Amino acid sequence: MSENLYELLAGRFPADRTQPCFLLSDGASVSYGELEDRVARVARRLVAEGVQPGDRVALQAEKSVAGVVVYLATLKAGAVFLPLNAAYTPSEVEYFLQDAEPAVFIQDPEAYLADATSAPLVDPVARAASDLASIIYTSGTTGRSKGAMLSHGNLAANALALHEAWGFTPDDVLLHALPIFHVHGLFVAMHCAFLSGAPMVWLPKFGDAEVLPGLERSTVMMGVPTFYTRLLANPGFTREVAEGVRLFICGSAPLLPSTFEEFEQRTGQRILERYGMSEAVIITTNPLHGARIAGSVGYPLPGVELRVGDGEVIQIRGPSVFSGYWRNPQKTAEEFTADGFFITGDVGRQDPDGRVWISGRAKDLIISGGYNVYPKEVELVLDELPGVTESAVIGVPHPDFGEGVVAVVTGHGDEAALIAQARRQLAAYKAPKRVLFVDELPRNAMGKVQKNLLRERYGGLFG
Repeated sequence: MSENLYELLAGRFPADRTQPCFLLSDGASVSYGELEDRVARVARRLVAEGVQPGDRVALQAEKSVAGVVVYLATLKAGAVFLPLNAAYTPSEVEYFLQDAEPAVFIQDPEAYLADATSAPLVDPVARAASDLASIIYTSGTTGRSKGAMLSHGNLAANALALHEAWGFTPDDVLLHALPIFHVHGLFVAMHCAFLSGAPMVWLPKFGDAEVLPGLERSTVMMGVPTFYTRLLANPGFTREVAEGVRLFICGSAPLLPSTFEEFEQRTGQRILERYGMSEAVIITTNPLHGARIAGSVGYPLPGVELRVGDGEVIQIRGPSVFSGYWRNPQKTAEEFTADGFFITGDVGRQDPDGRVWISGRAKDLIISGGYNVYPKEVELVLDELPGVTESAVIGVPHPDFGEGVVAVVTGHGDEAALIAQARRQLAAYKAPKRVLFVDELPRNAMGKVQKNLLRERYGGLFG
């Protein structure tokens, strides 16, 4: 029996294929039947062009339904999908193409679909659960991006677990304003909709003018923290606009507790925060029914084993955890324990009842005067101080302490006063030695602050 992920997804499309899959911002829609037909024709074209099972198909394009067709057709043809951010420069793309060696590289999916006029590929190419379905290059906040190899079984296990955990049904309508070059928009969001046979309000990107009316048609929204801060900044986002949405989900970057609290005050609803990464898709989630606590990422999904290892670094093992990094056996060996747990690089803790809290990245750990300083702890204090909108705490070389704690913040205020206020709540070695104000923090495509860039920028601060 084939375990091609496409068979699982298409098997859950609505029986009435005229039902809408994509609800577009111009009022048009694409039905599940139309999607299925386009996928079959593009899959046939890929096979006709010589794409073999296991070959890579790369896509770099702005978000579109055609891009989704290419993704699903790649699965159906038994190939391996390689999504690339449309914002990548030619030199960045060259690295990925050299590393992954795709058989096909598509930059205009609409034109590719238009040329796929041959007979459809009826039957998906048989795949085993262990066969590769996608290579996702890590977002590269530190060092060169690595290709995480995700199998059909990895993606199927995670999709089914999330579909169950978040209570998706055919009656849901998902607001989809995320990019589709990353696991959040490509796998987490779309797979839940496909497994429900539910429609998606399909937005090219997050824009207030489209999101607010979109919410009034939706029952579930998935987003990154920036989406929620932008909603809260819009006076048009009212309790009435949000009342038809049964679930707001947030991930890809930490959600500030202040955002969580303000959202609840505005809407009466608590955002459901979860924790994931390219190497395992979603790992933990706050409960659908039960306490959602600001700052916590909830409990491991069924089947996921989670433990806190050396240095308080979280380790995981389970059916959705990737097999390793593409053509990088040395890095793969370094990132797995002898008993098969993946070392996530995230520092955190787990309560006795299993609830998980993330403190930050192990690579972001600051050692100042011989003491460990976890940036997240300092950031939580700073973010509550008057004038501070958001902070990013880093360690930079210091002649006396090895590393000095530096806070880079957006907002306004007096540096000395902020340091003094922080020292009232933090041990002296944890308090920032400098507070630097900037207009905005550097972020990657998924909204994560790029602390490596900040460390480079301010590396000479203390001489």
